[in-house]
Amino acid sequence: MNSFPQYVLLILMILTACQGEPTPKQNQPAGDKAMKQLKLTSSAFKEGGMIPMKYTCDGIDISPPLSWDKAPEGTRSFALICDDPDAPAKTWVHWVIFNIPGDQTELPENVPPQKQLPFGAIQGTNDFRKIGYGGPCPPGGVHRYYFKLYALDTLLDLPAGATKEDLLKAMEGHIIAQGQLMGRYQR
Repeated sequence: MNSFPQYVLLILMILTACQGEPTPKQNQPAGDKAMKQLKLTSSAFKEGGMIPMKYTCDGIDISPPLSWDKAPEGTRSFALICDDPDAPAKTWVHWVIFNIPGDQTELPENVPPQKQLPFGAIQGTNDFRKIGYGGPCPPGGVHRYYFKLYALDTLLDLPAGATKEDLLKAMEGHIIAQGQLMGRYQR
């Protein structure tokens, strides 16, 4: 029975080797111990609070106002993803927007569903197969909606209509700060 501890050791080594970096990969300068955090807020709801009906499929389905801290040094652009991890089949993507100018500190309420916005940002395709924001519309129960903001050290070379997966891949190695805001909604 001498081999049992060797198997345990081998399994532990394999498990340790399989632990990869989080997706998307972050661009942390050497010596930094933690990713810089951005404070993302909304005047429409508080962290963990209920998202007003106005911003959902039960209302007029417009994007909520969002604001954040001044960009850290080196920020060229921001990207934002909103998704629902409580959807029945998979994490449901509600909004993909990127190349938000690095000097911007907010997105106004009711960002229009256009591929390119007047201030330069580009919108991707959500899981409703539409450009721009698609509000909470859960089949039942309380769902959580995460608005995730990323400060990037570059402008992304992605077309309008890019998916969340396209955006995550393009951001790898370019994230210098991030923040998130979670709201809830129940039908």
